Amino acid sequence: MSGGRIPVTLITGAAGEIGQALLQRLAGGPGDPIVTVDLRPLSTAGPGDRHREHCQGDILDSALWDGLLHRYRPTLIFHLAAILSTRAESVPVLAHRVNADGAARLLAMAAEFASPDEPIRFVFPSSIAVYGLPSQEAKDAAAAVSEDEHLDPATLYGAQKLYVERLGATIARLNDGLDFRAVRLPGLISADTLPQGGTSDWAPELIHAAARREPYSCFVSQGARLPFCAMPDAVEGVLRLAFCEKASLSRTAYNLGGHSLSAAEIIARVARDFPDLDVRFQLDRGRDRIVASWPGAVDDTAARRDFGFAPEHDEETLFSRYLIPGIRRRYQG
Repeated sequence: MSGGRIPVTLITGAAGEIGQALLQRLAGGPGDPIVTVDLRPLSTAGPGDRHREHCQGDILDSALWDGLLHRYRPTLIFHLAAILSTRAESVPVLAHRVNADGAARLLAMAAEFASPDEPIRFVFPSSIAVYGLPSQEAKDAAAAVSEDEHLDPATLYGAQKLYVERLGATIARLNDGLDFRAVRLPGLISADTLPQGGTSDWAPELIHAAARREPYSCFVSQGARLPFCAMPDAVEGVLRLAFCEKASLSRTAYNLGGHSLSAAEIIARVARDFPDLDVRFQLDRGRDRIVASWPGAVDDTAARRDFGFAPEHDEETLFSRYLIPGIRRRYQG
């Protein structure tokens, strides 16, 4: 039972790129108050009247959760807190504790409080890192990858994301009050926030460097290819999944698609607006191998059918209407 606790929407990892964009979208609309959690402070005060409190602390800290859950009853959880892909490979023990153990602890707490009378919806942004193509040749030959293909992650980060997907789905089957949903995100590009160290961040990094009139050292090869999505389209997809009626969903983990772009194609497009773009290739073989193992395109038929995912930006307007104008504004004052 709720015991007088305040119903809230909970966002972990709220100071990250996705967290900031999600909070901006949610805080101005109707619904329960929003409580956020992150190791870092929010870059700005929580927007809108809905943002009630930011809890700065470690998701592995039991005292943080004891205090938070004494006051609040989460009805909707967006669990974004994670150590991102590139860094996760260099701090494997810490990455496991945060990405796997931290998520498992939060799932267990949600399951403890959830019931058919007071359900909890748990939304987990996963990643195309759950996939693993065995070689560059296999990647080049593959069609758009569906949710049930090539689930052989080549990184610790991908393995941890896949583990949480399956753990959440299993716990939800055993607990009628817990409604678990995962969404596998492609590479994300934002005009409003700076890249924070993801393996796919070479794309937004070079655009920001171009706008600053600085040279950029690209750590992947010119042929490196991934699906990319504008941050607003990805956040819209996450929200559509979060608020969709459960009866409409045919699975617990969904792909969100993006535009399949190589480094060379992105460089050529950005150079149209920034003719002085200076890109030098300084290959990081480890990160290049990771990108080679991720699909160049994903099949998001299920997301489009089940909860109406329909990105606003096509391959051209991704740059011309969203990225280039937004990033220019950032550096022009």
